[in-house]
Amino acid sequence: MEEKQIIELYFSRSEQAITETDKKYGSYCRQVAYNILCSHPDSEECVNDTYLKTWNVIPPKRPSPLKVFLGKITRNLALDRWDWNHAAKRGGGEMAASLEELGECIPASQDTEQIVQNKELIQTLDAFLEGLPAETRKVFLRRYWNLSPIKEIASFYGLSESKVKMLLMRTRNALKAYLEQEGIGL
Repeated sequence: MEEKQIIELYFSRSEQAITETDKKYGSYCRQVAYNILCSHPDSEECVNDTYLKTWNVIPPKRPSPLKVFLGKITRNLALDRWDWNHAAKRGGGEMAASLEELGECIPASQDTEQIVQNKELIQTLDAFLEGLPAETRKVFLRRYWNLSPIKEIASFYGLSESKVKMLLMRTRNALKAYLEQEGIGL
């Protein structure tokens, strides 16, 4: 079923909307959640919560593209769940590794949420990403937005793991230099 048809099912309040959403985007949402949580039961719960949240916001929203909308909801729910799971302990699989890698180029702050929400930083990051070659941008976002493991990224794009690691390292270094050039330093 096409995206527009699925959205129309939500607008008509048909429960089939959730079934069709799961058929078309379920595996994608599960992968986004699993990359953060490293737990199938927690990932499944996040995906179910994604469908509930989607049901509650459509209508009146008419998201386009639906896949990105669902991915963002799933990611945010999984991050909340990860925070809850790790409130008293350290650890965390791909999320911890990805954040540690990015910590070398994103400036530190007393409150990390303030940095993430800072419009100037977001605009600067968007400009940096727009200037990257398409493949580099896709690899970078897959690692640091979807929190995908390097092995999975390499397999998906038909690259060696060492090539992905090198590409990510060079991109992080370029990001660091770009941020410093824009007056956003560590």
